[in-house]
Parts: sequence; C-alpha cells; structure tokens
Amino acid sequence: MKIALINGSPKVKKSNSAIMLGILEPLIRTGHEITTYHLNKKPLTPEQYRELCRMDVLVIAFPLYVDGIPSHLFRMLVALEEYMKAEREGDIYVYALINNGFYEGQQNHIALEIIQNWCSRCGLHFGQGLGQGAGEMMGFLEKVPVGRGPLKNLGRAMQGLAGNIHSRNVDESMLFSPNFPRFAWKFSATHSFWNATAKKNGLKKKDILRRL
Repeated sequence: MKIALINGSPKVKKSNSAIMLGILEPLIRTGHEITTYHLNKKPLTPEQYRELCRMDVLVIAFPLYVDGIPSHLFRMLVALEEYMKAEREGDIYVYALINNGFYEGQQNHIALEIIQNWCSRCGLHFGQGLGQGAGEMMGFLEKVPVGRGPLKNLGRAMQGLAGNIHSRNVDESMLFSPNFPRFAWKFSATHSFWNATAKKNGLKKKDILRRL
C-alpha cells in the first residue's frame, strides 16, 4: 500500500505528533511505501495534494488546539477536500493520532469528530483514531520503551492501530491517559515545565499566577 504520514503540528522540531508518528512508522513499514508530509514549514503543492489522492491510507497526526485542530491543518484539509472530490482514484482509509496537554485523553473527542466529519464530506473511510492525554509528557519519556510504564496504554493502542492499517480495517477509536497518577503528572508539569519555563524567560512563580 501507499501510506501517507501527515504531521499536522505547527512545531518545527520535537513535536509530540512527530514522536507518535515515529512510534507508528516502524510498525507499518514492512511491505508498504511510506511518504511523510510536514505542514509546519510551507503549504503543500498541487502535486502533493494529488499524491495524497492516490494514497491507500492517510495517517494524520496533530495536537489539540482549543478542542479542535490547528488552523494550518484545517486549511490544508479544506483544500484537500476539493482535490479528493475531483481526483481521488480509489478507496482511502484515514487514521488519526491526536495528543493534548490535558491529562484526560477524552478531551480529544471533538477533534476526532471533526476528522470523522471531514472524511464523510470527502467520501473517505474513517478507520480509527487514537487520543493521547498529557501529550507534553512524551518529550520527557524518550528513553521509556513504548508499551511500558507511563506509555503502556499508548503501546497497546499503537499495536492495534498498526494492525488495522495493515488490513485497512475500521475499528473503535481509543481515547486514553498515560499510565501515571494524575497528581504526579500535575506536580511534574508545574515544577519541571511551567516553573522552569518561566524562570528561563525571566519570570517568577507569582508572575504565572498573576491575573490581569
């Protein structure tokens, strides 16, 4: 099959979407032709849009933005819809990888519905979606094997998704949190990320809590 991995993160480097695609890619590489598209540098060309119309599978990875999808990805999907209606050559299955900063993966459900509705408008098959909570943890867990510790749920979900992609199967979407206590996640995020980022930018803890 021809499989397109679409990184819909606005980040140029070290995005959680890239991490998730990096986990999935080795699981689906064998026997397939994989092409990766990055939307964070410049818009897709007409030829790239036409390439996507000739794919068998699209895997769209992106971060949650205000319970929806990033604006640049939204613009790309609107444009791709017109190409799909005019130039699609066969059945295309779409799978989604979403991550959000909240602890609860359930927070991704609206963005998942947006992708499902887009598939219906384009005449595409929506295969499955994964919604990872506490996505910002992933950058700190690079040395943790997928399927172990805090990444146990993600590893199990990725294995299932890979199997569905291989067979172009439709399956129930999965929205999940990391295998890590919520209180510990909140403590780590506060002291290792927010306070540290504030200090790096010349701010103090009270500056973060200040209300205008």
